[in-house]
Amino acid sequence: MFEEYPQLIGRTDKSHAKALASSVFTRYPEIFMDKKVDDSVTIIGRLNNQRTSLYIKRRYLKDPGSLETYKLLIPGASGKGAYGEQLAKPIIAGPGEAHTQTFMCIGDLLSQFEVESLLRYVKSKFLRSLLGIMKTTQNNQARRTWSLIPWQNFSDNSDIDWSKSIHEIDLQLYKKYGLNKQEIEFIETHVKEMN
Repeated sequence: MFEEYPQLIGRTDKSHAKALASSVFTRYPEIFMDKKVDDSVTIIGRLNNQRTSLYIKRRYLKDPGSLETYKLLIPGASGKGAYGEQLAKPIIAGPGEAHTQTFMCIGDLLSQFEVESLLRYVKSKFLRSLLGIMKTTQNNQARRTWSLIPWQNFSDNSDIDWSKSIHEIDLQLYKKYGLNKQEIEFIETHVKEMN
């Protein structure tokens, strides 16, 4: 990219020069396109305070290993850090889609079903009750914030039936992890539903 566009060198500090930072759309507008072309990759980010998708030549990116899989993008900042609050609306990204650092990425999944199951899990009161213990600010991106949340099998061979409603998924998760009546009641009354 810098060989084809040498004028971009020095627009940012060295540590961000090769990053898909949150401001990359305005920092390097010359390399982004409004329409998909052969061998381009979708980049999901924010521009002018709106979620948007622009396109970049695949050869400009270094694949972190998840470019050709399904993943869930969650805004890096969401809410205020209040226990049980809703998260900002996640985005399902598929093969050939990447994102700016505006979002954190969860999953490296092989199918649409698995990423949709992951989305249901993220919307569950069970997950957000555990997230709420560690999330005390808007920031979602710290590993520590997500450290209490157990990973699940999101395939159709899972011990959780991901095709059920989010409430029914919560009931399965409560049972799986042996929550007692008081714990379930606390979560059900203190964690907001997410549609």
